[in-house]
Amino acid sequence: MATEFSLRCWGARGSTPTPGPGTLRYGGETTCLELRAGEALILIDCGSGARNLGMDLCGLGPRSFDLLFTHTHLDHICGLPFFKPAYDERFQVNAWAGHFEDDTCLSDIVSRIMSPPIFPVAAKTLKAVEFKTFRAGETLKRDDDLVVSTVRLHHPGGACGYRFDYHGKSIAIITDHEHGDPQVDANVRRFVEGVDIMIYDAMFTDEEYPTYKGWGHSTWQKAVELAAAASVKTPVLFHHDPRRNDDALDVIAAAANAAYPGTIVATEGMLLIP
Repeated sequence: MATEFSLRCWGARGSTPTPGPGTLRYGGETTCLELRAGEALILIDCGSGARNLGMDLCGLGPRSFDLLFTHTHLDHICGLPFFKPAYDERFQVNAWAGHFEDDTCLSDIVSRIMSPPIFPVAAKTLKAVEFKTFRAGETLKRDDDLVVSTVRLHHPGGACGYRFDYHGKSIAIITDHEHGDPQVDANVRRFVEGVDIMIYDAMFTDEEYPTYKGWGHSTWQKAVELAAAASVKTPVLFHHDPRRNDDALDVIAAAANAAYPGTIVATEGMLLIP
């Protein structure tokens, strides 16, 4: 339907895929999200979850869509070499990145991971993909009713957050972000003000955070604190620590929902509708 606005999670894990019996309920695939806004299709990140998404899209038939990267650490791009639509010229994949802090281009990074001896298939075989660059903080130009805003995040090597506004509803994606930089934190708070759904990097707990300060990640406690300060309707905890099994995430889910009712923990396959 032309009025559809939804977000489906194909991977919510951070750092590395975590298959096995301990991650069956929340999932072990790394970050990949599918946003639908009317006729528009946008993918956010191409972690290991993108392999299954790609097969699903091929079953629906060729089309044009955007692929937005929050950044290019391996857990967010490792699915691209296994993403079937990227090799099919009947598709048109506009791949965007805006987190670079120098003259690096997205095609440079993809060419590095898709080259011998790292990977046997070269990046030039991604015949459906056109690589594009912007600067975090810009609003991306579109020809439809979807507004795509961006914000710079605090993460080693840079990262970019996205906000999608469509017919009075809104979804923000703030993953791979470490709280603690006053200016960046203030920008992020303004950016997510009043959103219906906020995906947020909650890799650690406040108790764990001192050990991992500087790694570029936040905590579930900071997620709910930000949600309260910015009047976020539904915070969604995301980028789960690969050490965290389903039972441990259940504990976090209960504590976070008690701290800010309505908070949920991202699960692979979940569909969010604002």
